[in-house]
Amino acid sequence: MKKIASLLIVVLVSISSFAQQGQKEYKIRTVGFYNLENLFDTVNDLEKNDEASPMMELKGDREKVYNDKLEKLSDVLLQLGADKAKTSPALIGVVEVENKKVLEDLVATDKLKKKRYGIIHFDSPDKRGIDVALLYQKRYFKPIHFEAFNPNIYSENRKVYTRDILWVSGYLDDELVHVIVNHWPSRRGGEAKSRPLREKAAYKVTQIIEKIKEDDSNAKIIVMGDFNDDPINSSIKTVLKAKAKKKNVKEGDLYNPYENMFRRGFNTLGYRDNINLFDQILITSPLLDKGEKDFSSFKMFKSGIFNKRFLTQKKGRYKGYPFRSFSWGKYTGGYSDHYPVYMYLIKEK
Repeated sequence: MKKIASLLIVVLVSISSFAQQGQKEYKIRTVGFYNLENLFDTVNDLEKNDEASPMMELKGDREKVYNDKLEKLSDVLLQLGADKAKTSPALIGVVEVENKKVLEDLVATDKLKKKRYGIIHFDSPDKRGIDVALLYQKRYFKPIHFEAFNPNIYSENRKVYTRDILWVSGYLDDELVHVIVNHWPSRRGGEAKSRPLREKAAYKVTQIIEKIKEDDSNAKIIVMGDFNDDPINSSIKTVLKAKAKKKNVKEGDLYNPYENMFRRGFNTLGYRDNINLFDQILITSPLLDKGEKDFSSFKMFKSGIFNKRFLTQKKGRYKGYPFRSFSWGKYTGGYSDHYPVYMYLIKEK
């Protein structure tokens, strides 16, 4: 009888313990990244090469197209990560934007205005006149420092005018995190010929990371962007030294959950019958849960590619690719030629 009573006590304690664990509540914050595909306004800026943008090439009602593109993009951002976080991303890195005004118009759309997004943006020296930026929900993130770095890339003794690399530090709820937003040089001229340009951009990111770690060796850093390289290319693997397996991530290393996705055949864009996964979000080791299930501070719970059916081209030469906005000088009514990517950060309440 005593054995039965003892066993009953053990069972009851186990059930109680399990119930308590099951009742834990978590904060879920989505971190997203999206290449907005030539988000240009309808005004010809004489100081930029914006007349080469698809928007300026249109012969129809540009204002109508511009407003429709804003609505399409805001719809995507509203849904990004909302199934788990129950709201749009706390942080969204964006690229291929012409200026701050187009971002102000984007966050002022009916779908996004209640989210009260703040904007951190600098004008880049990019030859096409496109920039990178960070959007943040003011209720969740409080920026304390932001700075733009030009990679200072030269090719054949000539300066390459490309996008800045944006560094933003701030408090996500009550935790200090650092976000580095990138849009590295394209593959124009071929992957091999342009590879050194992206490797130099990656090296600049390593310098920014070291600068951050001067004040906090255990800094929580998020590196996101359109790298114009896949997770297995040298800029990511050799220069950033990103790891694909959690067990191989040592203190201070970068973890890249998108390498495994790429090896499994996932992509964020397609070009000339090739699929690529240029859009990625990497994190330093303090944001990585390696099986400890310790969520007393923010840790990555899941990463993904937002490749919903409505974002995919259903027919034509781009069938199966992201449903782009522009093609052959015309507006297609699509969203972007890239899928957005996202990451959930969770923490016990």
